[in-house]
Amino acid sequence: QVQLTESGGGLVQAGGSLRLTCAASGSVFSINDMAWYRQAPGKQRELVAAKRTGGSAEYADSVKGRFTISRDNSKNTAYLQMNSLKPEDTAVYYCSAAGSTTGWRPFDSWGQGTQVTVSS
Repeated sequence: QVQLTESGGGLVQAGGSLRLTCAASGSVFSINDMAWYRQAPGKQRELVAAKRTGGSAEYADSVKGRFTISRDNSKNTAYLQMNSLKPEDTAVYYCSAAGSTTGWRPFDSWGQGTQVTVSS
């Protein structure tokens, strides 16, 4: 099993910054994709940013130029640097990862979510 643990959420004023961290643990052999999603109240979960191993990052149009996804493959960790935050960024942010376990089985895991609240 592979577990994802998010941290770094909180309350911030509009224009501020937060950095989210997602750490994968357990039977991780390799991770191909890591991504951040978010879900605001009453809305569907949406992709915020994603980065494949050795690939470029992709972003939702609403966060381009403000958010940056990065990965530390040696630590099986992904980060989401969020700058110039807006009230509409308020949501629960989820990390996801897909890859292979040490038992050569594929995995596709989700974290428990971390709340980000941006006040106006």
